[in-house]
Amino acid sequence: MASAEEFPPLKNDLLLRAARGETTERAPVWIMRQAGRYLPEFRALREKHEFFEICRTPALACEITLQPIRRYSGLLDASIIFSDILVVPQAMGLVVEMLPGKGPHFPDPLNEPEDVARLKETVDVNAELKYVFDAITLTRKELKGQVPLIGFTGAPWTLMAYMIEGGGSKTLTKAKTWLWKYPEESKALLKRITDICVEYLVGQVKAGAQALQVFDSWAGELSPHDFAAFSAPYLTAIDFGVREILEREGISPVPLILFAKGANHALGTLANVSGYDVLGLDWVIEPTEAIKAVGGKGRRVALQGNIDPNILYAGKEAIEREVKIWADGFKESAEAKPKGWIANLGHGITPGVDPDDLKWFLQCVHKYSAPY
Repeated sequence: MASAEEFPPLKNDLLLRAARGETTERAPVWIMRQAGRYLPEFRALREKHEFFEICRTPALACEITLQPIRRYSGLLDASIIFSDILVVPQAMGLVVEMLPGKGPHFPDPLNEPEDVARLKETVDVNAELKYVFDAITLTRKELKGQVPLIGFTGAPWTLMAYMIEGGGSKTLTKAKTWLWKYPEESKALLKRITDICVEYLVGQVKAGAQALQVFDSWAGELSPHDFAAFSAPYLTAIDFGVREILEREGISPVPLILFAKGANHALGTLANVSGYDVLGLDWVIEPTEAIKAVGGKGRRVALQGNIDPNILYAGKEAIEREVKIWADGFKESAEAKPKGWIANLGHGITPGVDPDDLKWFLQCVHKYSAPY
């Protein structure tokens, strides 16, 4: 476990304050997938190294994590460790490949409940995912306190769906069929994944992560009924499990962020019972509606998001116009300071974005999220 004394003092705590629901001088901003293929420096490094080789090599993961912080110095308010949600299925014993132009691929996915026997009975998270912890510790030092470092995991339902589908899917037919055909076996697998995610996130905090995000990328593929049965309980268990272990071991808590994409129907429930400090939003809900859904002005949770990522292709004039409208939705007035809002896209940045357009977007967030 890395000790706080090992790390340089934090110079920019804007994200941490917003995550606690505080009023801030402007909204902190970071971008999902901010260390990614839209950056020429990322593509240059990626040409020399396989995707999961980068994830498993702390020095390379650190370098890629720092690339957007260097490029957008003073504009980004957080970094997020370069890794992938699918390192968890790998740790459980499944082979995952990253195929150029196609994305993740499981050569031997779980087809029937009997296939769960192929997974490791016990997972030594500290051994299997040590490379992530090492990358976090190294990156935290190399950041020199410029911005906080976020760690993350995939959510149990999203990870289970990948493990069954064998990769990306437009319909998730195989994974959904499991839920309905084998509900008890599905819940048992979700519980196993949940326990590993809890240990994994705690390990990231011990390594130096200053905030955590849980990505339930396929939450919106479930009906409200199925989300309540097969996703929400395990998301809640992660939050409570991480907090319980940190408290028991005398480790200071860190903000927990949940991004359940497409599950806006559950915002009120998640705000009331899940325990997360911050709820991430996709772009298909208005800020005013999201604020209302989670309790209005006196809400317990902060919000993160949520402009459409494709705005970054529309040119500077459109970017500025839409950022102004969006920011006004999170504030009580143009003259007001934001409260409990972390600015981000409603999903990850896509590879074709011009880095200069992202820079302009960040500058506009700085301008219009502050009183003007």
